[in-house]
Amino acid sequence: MSETMDMIEAAEETVQSACAQMINCPCGCNREATTSLFQEMPDEELLFDVADLFKAFSDTTRIKILFALMAGPLSVNDITATVSCTQSAVSHQLRILKQARLVKATRDGKSVIYALSDDHVFTMLAQGITHVCE
Repeated sequence: MSETMDMIEAAEETVQSACAQMINCPCGCNREATTSLFQEMPDEELLFDVADLFKAFSDTTRIKILFALMAGPLSVNDITATVSCTQSAVSHQLRILKQARLVKATRDGKSVIYALSDDHVFTMLAQGITHVCE
């Protein structure tokens, strides 16, 4: 149980560090560099894909899982203990997160280890937390 608490504390420290780095820009981006990319409305298919991506963030259990993975890769058992859900519920939510390409899975013997897909996922979650805390 103390290992789970250590993982949660590490994730909290990671979020606080990320939030501190975003102080220079309210949203953590380089708005001047990206403004030119958004001069025209994207096509419907891209907008649909973006809406689907944000739907993946619409469940508290999925957010807990992503938050836990901010501290580093975890097995399903570690995630289950960290988010206090059944293994079945965690596996179901991990399947949705994999389909949204927010997490990736690697096999380690008989275990499957999950991690955030890339730094964008970390940034989106950290910015969401920062936005809500403002």
